[in-house]
Amino acid sequence: MSDYTWCHGPECHKKHTQDRIRGVKGSKVLRTRKIKAWGYTTMFSYFCSQGCYDNFANKYIEQVIAIAPRTEPLETPIEVKKETVETPYWGKRVLTQIKEVDND
Repeated sequence: MSDYTWCHGPECHKKHTQDRIRGVKGSKVLRTRKIKAWGYTTMFSYFCSQGCYDNFANKYIEQVIAIAPRTEPLETPIEVKKETVETPYWGKRVLTQIKEVDND
């Protein structure tokens, strides 16, 4: 398998930058950027920039959501502890601590 992949941004080949210009005099093109593979998978393994990632997400969001649609909300059980304290600078205020409950 190659150590490189092409940027998946749908507009990457249209951006006017020096490193995208390829070809000989009279036959120049703007080319999608080639990306060196990282040792692990991140968004930058497939996109050359945040802008290319955003363009991809905006164009294909409905297809991505269709892969794993969410029909119910997710919930995390918590414990809430509220404590009223009085300080000279801030006066009376309520401190709230939220702790996740481990259900194992």
